[in-house]
Amino acid sequence: MRYMESVLSKRTCFAGDEFAAADIRMNFPLEGTQARGVLGADHPSLKAFMERIHARPGYRRALDRGGPHTLLQ
Repeated sequence: MRYMESVLSKRTCFAGDEFAAADIRMNFPLEGTQARGVLGADHPSLKAFMERIHARPGYRRALDRGGPHTLLQ
């Protein structure tokens, strides 16, 4: 978590400053950490990244088509 936070504190996406497949891939483990309450105040860059992902039109369309998802805890 500290490493991912440090990466995103220097840029907007995992593979650079443009959205890429790496960001889609990293979304899943971050969804799990968020669902478990691990993504807290000490991870502001990761939280901001998740907000950007959730605001993307493609993410919204996927939820519209497939419905909301839940992760088992």
